[in-house]
Amino acid sequence: MERAAEQAWLRQAQNGDADAFGQLYQANVQAIYAYLYSRLRDALSAEDLTADVFARAYRSLPSYRDQGQPFLAWLYRIAHARLVDHYRRQAVRGHQADLDAQPLPQDEDYDAALLQEQARQALRRALQALTPDQQTVIQQRFIAGRSLEQTAQAMNKNVNAIKQLQHRAVRALGEQLQRQGWDAQALADLLRGMNT
Repeated sequence: MERAAEQAWLRQAQNGDADAFGQLYQANVQAIYAYLYSRLRDALSAEDLTADVFARAYRSLPSYRDQGQPFLAWLYRIAHARLVDHYRRQAVRGHQADLDAQPLPQDEDYDAALLQEQARQALRRALQALTPDQQTVIQQRFIAGRSLEQTAQAMNKNVNAIKQLQHRAVRALGEQLQRQGWDAQALADLLRGMNT
Protein backbone atom coordinates (compact mmCIF):
# COMPACT_ATOMS: atom_id res chain seq x y z
CA MET A 1 0.00 0.00 0.00
CA GLU A 2 1.29 3.45 -0.86
CA ARG A 3 2.30 5.39 2.25
CA ALA A 4 0.51 8.54 1.17
CA ALA A 5 -2.79 6.69 0.63
CA GLU A 6 -2.41 4.87 3.94
CA GLN A 7 -1.75 8.10 5.82
CA ALA A 8 -4.73 9.78 4.16
CA TRP A 9 -7.01 6.87 5.09
CA LEU A 10 -5.65 6.92 8.64
CA ARG A 11 -6.38 10.64 9.02
CA GLN A 12 -9.87 10.19 7.63
CA ALA A 13 -10.52 7.13 9.81
CA GLN A 14 -9.29 8.99 12.89
CA ASN A 15 -11.87 11.65 12.04
CA GLY A 16 -14.63 9.04 12.03
CA ASP A 17 -14.74 8.06 8.34
CA ALA A 18 -15.81 4.39 8.38
CA ASP A 19 -15.14 4.00 4.64
CA ALA A 20 -11.52 5.03 5.15
CA PHE A 21 -11.17 2.45 7.90
CA GLY A 22 -12.72 -0.05 5.48
CA GLN A 23 -9.89 0.68 3.03
CA LEU A 24 -7.34 0.04 5.79
CA TYR A 25 -9.16 -3.16 6.68
CA GLN A 26 -9.16 -4.41 3.09
CA ALA A 27 -5.46 -3.64 2.70
CA ASN A 28 -4.42 -5.52 5.87
CA VAL A 29 -6.98 -8.18 6.78
CA GLN A 30 -5.33 -11.04 4.89
CA ALA A 31 -1.95 -10.46 6.54
CA ILE A 32 -3.48 -10.39 10.03
CA TYR A 33 -5.60 -13.49 9.38
CA ALA A 34 -2.57 -15.37 8.00
CA TYR A 35 -0.54 -14.43 11.07
CA LEU A 36 -3.23 -15.63 13.47
CA TYR A 37 -4.02 -18.77 11.49
CA SER A 38 -0.33 -19.71 11.40
CA ARG A 39 -0.33 -19.63 15.20
CA LEU A 40 -3.71 -21.22 15.91
CA ARG A 41 -4.21 -23.62 12.98
CA ASP A 42 -7.94 -23.11 13.52
CA ALA A 43 -9.79 -21.09 10.89
CA LEU A 44 -12.74 -20.13 13.10
CA SER A 45 -10.54 -18.94 15.96
CA ALA A 46 -8.32 -17.04 13.52
CA GLU A 47 -11.38 -15.37 11.98
CA ASP A 48 -12.74 -14.42 15.41
CA LEU A 49 -9.42 -12.99 16.54
CA THR A 50 -8.96 -11.15 13.23
CA ALA A 51 -12.34 -9.48 13.76
CA ASP A 52 -11.32 -8.61 17.31
CA VAL A 53 -8.03 -7.10 16.11
CA PHE A 54 -9.80 -4.75 13.72
CA ALA A 55 -12.52 -3.88 16.25
CA ARG A 56 -9.84 -2.94 18.78
CA ALA A 57 -7.86 -1.05 16.15
CA TYR A 58 -10.96 0.93 15.21
CA ARG A 59 -11.66 1.81 18.84
CA SER A 60 -8.01 2.76 19.42
CA LEU A 61 -7.57 4.86 16.27
CA PRO A 62 -7.79 8.19 18.14
CA SER A 63 -4.65 7.25 20.09
CA TYR A 64 -2.73 5.84 17.07
CA ARG A 65 0.49 7.72 16.31
CA ASP A 66 2.50 7.15 13.15
CA GLN A 67 6.00 6.08 14.15
CA GLY A 68 7.48 5.63 10.70
CA GLN A 69 6.25 2.08 10.15
CA PRO A 70 3.26 0.85 8.18
CA PHE A 71 -0.12 0.61 9.89
CA LEU A 72 0.28 -3.18 9.57
CA ALA A 73 3.05 -3.15 12.19
CA TRP A 74 0.59 -1.71 14.74
CA LEU A 75 -2.00 -4.28 13.74
CA TYR A 76 0.54 -7.08 14.28
CA ARG A 77 1.12 -5.85 17.84
CA ILE A 78 -2.62 -5.88 18.50
CA ALA A 79 -2.91 -9.36 16.95
CA HIS A 80 -0.10 -10.67 19.12
CA ALA A 81 -1.79 -9.32 22.25
CA ARG A 82 -5.11 -10.92 21.22
CA LEU A 83 -3.30 -14.22 20.66
CA VAL A 84 -1.78 -14.11 24.13
CA ASP A 85 -5.23 -13.33 25.58
CA HIS A 86 -6.69 -16.25 23.64
CA TYR A 87 -4.21 -18.68 25.17
CA ARG A 88 -4.78 -17.23 28.64
CA ARG A 89 -8.53 -17.72 28.30
CA GLN A 90 -7.92 -21.32 27.28
CA ALA A 91 -5.75 -21.78 30.37
CA VAL A 92 -8.50 -20.40 32.60
CA ARG A 93 -11.00 -22.78 31.02
CA GLY A 94 -8.70 -25.67 31.78
CA HIS A 95 -7.49 -26.26 28.23
CA GLN A 96 -3.98 -25.62 29.45
CA ALA A 97 -2.96 -26.69 32.92
CA ASP A 98 -0.30 -24.07 33.40
CA LEU A 99 0.32 -21.26 30.92
CA ASP A 100 3.87 -20.72 32.16
CA ALA A 101 4.70 -24.41 31.78
CA GLN A 102 3.06 -24.55 28.33
CA PRO A 103 4.77 -21.97 26.14
CA LEU A 104 2.83 -20.46 23.28
CA PRO A 105 3.44 -22.45 20.11
CA GLN A 106 5.42 -19.61 18.57
CA ASP A 107 8.82 -18.07 18.50
CA GLU A 108 9.33 -15.28 21.01
CA ASP A 109 10.17 -12.92 18.17
CA TYR A 110 7.54 -14.00 15.64
CA ASP A 111 6.23 -10.45 15.39
CA ALA A 112 9.76 -9.23 14.76
CA ALA A 113 10.25 -11.92 12.11
CA LEU A 114 7.04 -10.85 10.33
CA LEU A 115 8.05 -7.22 10.48
CA GLN A 116 11.52 -8.05 9.19
CA GLU A 117 10.04 -9.97 6.27
CA GLN A 118 7.81 -6.98 5.51
CA ALA A 119 10.94 -4.79 5.61
CA ARG A 120 12.82 -7.10 3.23
CA GLN A 121 9.93 -7.06 0.78
CA ALA A 122 9.67 -3.28 0.99
CA LEU A 123 13.39 -2.94 0.33
CA ARG A 124 13.20 -5.32 -2.66
CA ARG A 125 10.28 -3.37 -4.16
CA ALA A 126 12.07 -0.07 -3.58
CA LEU A 127 15.28 -1.35 -5.20
CA GLN A 128 13.36 -2.60 -8.23
CA ALA A 129 11.98 0.90 -8.77
CA LEU A 130 15.49 2.37 -9.13
CA THR A 131 17.37 2.72 -12.41
CA PRO A 132 19.78 -0.11 -13.29
CA ASP A 133 22.81 2.08 -12.46
CA GLN A 134 21.27 3.07 -9.11
CA GLN A 135 20.57 -0.59 -8.31
CA THR A 136 24.15 -1.48 -9.19
CA VAL A 137 25.70 1.24 -7.05
CA ILE A 138 23.51 0.27 -4.06
CA GLN A 139 24.44 -3.39 -4.55
CA GLN A 140 28.15 -2.66 -4.94
CA ARG A 141 28.48 -0.16 -2.11
CA PHE A 142 26.07 -1.42 0.56
CA ILE A 143 25.43 -5.08 -0.13
CA ALA A 144 28.84 -6.16 -1.44
CA GLY A 145 30.64 -3.57 0.72
CA ARG A 146 32.93 -2.34 -2.03
CA SER A 147 34.79 0.95 -1.82
CA LEU A 148 34.05 3.95 -4.04
CA GLU A 149 37.14 3.13 -6.10
CA GLN A 150 36.19 -0.53 -6.54
CA THR A 151 32.64 0.43 -7.47
CA ALA A 152 33.90 3.02 -9.96
CA GLN A 153 36.14 0.44 -11.57
CA ALA A 154 33.38 -2.19 -11.73
CA MET A 155 30.94 0.30 -13.28
CA ASN A 156 33.54 1.89 -15.57
CA LYS A 157 32.94 5.36 -14.10
CA ASN A 158 35.03 7.82 -12.13
CA VAL A 159 34.79 8.14 -8.34
CA ASN A 160 32.95 11.50 -8.45
CA ALA A 161 30.32 10.03 -10.78
CA ILE A 162 29.85 7.14 -8.32
CA LYS A 163 29.46 9.57 -5.41
CA GLN A 164 26.75 11.48 -7.29
CA LEU A 165 25.05 8.29 -8.44
CA GLN A 166 25.13 6.89 -4.91
CA HIS A 167 23.65 10.09 -3.48
CA ARG A 168 20.80 10.03 -6.01
CA ALA A 169 20.25 6.29 -5.51
CA VAL A 170 20.01 6.60 -1.71
CA ARG A 171 17.62 9.54 -2.01
CA ALA A 172 15.46 7.68 -4.56
CA LEU A 173 15.49 4.56 -2.39
CA GLY A 174 14.31 6.60 0.60
CA GLU A 175 11.50 8.13 -1.48
CA GLN A 176 10.39 4.70 -2.67
CA LEU A 177 10.36 3.39 0.89
CA GLN A 178 8.30 6.38 2.06
CA ARG A 179 5.75 5.69 -0.68
CA GLN A 180 5.43 2.17 0.71
CA GLY A 181 4.90 3.44 4.24
CA TRP A 182 8.38 3.02 5.67
CA ASP A 183 10.49 5.61 7.38
CA ALA A 184 13.95 5.00 5.89
CA GLN A 185 15.66 5.23 9.30
CA ALA A 186 13.18 2.85 10.94
CA LEU A 187 13.73 0.38 8.10
CA ALA A 188 17.52 0.72 8.41
CA ASP A 189 17.29 0.08 12.16
CA LEU A 190 15.08 -2.95 11.59
CA LEU A 191 17.36 -4.39 8.92
CA ARG A 192 20.41 -3.72 11.09
CA GLY A 193 18.67 -5.66 13.88
CA MET A 194 18.37 -8.65 11.53
CA ASN A 195 22.13 -8.81 11.14
CA THR A 196 23.04 -8.64 14.84
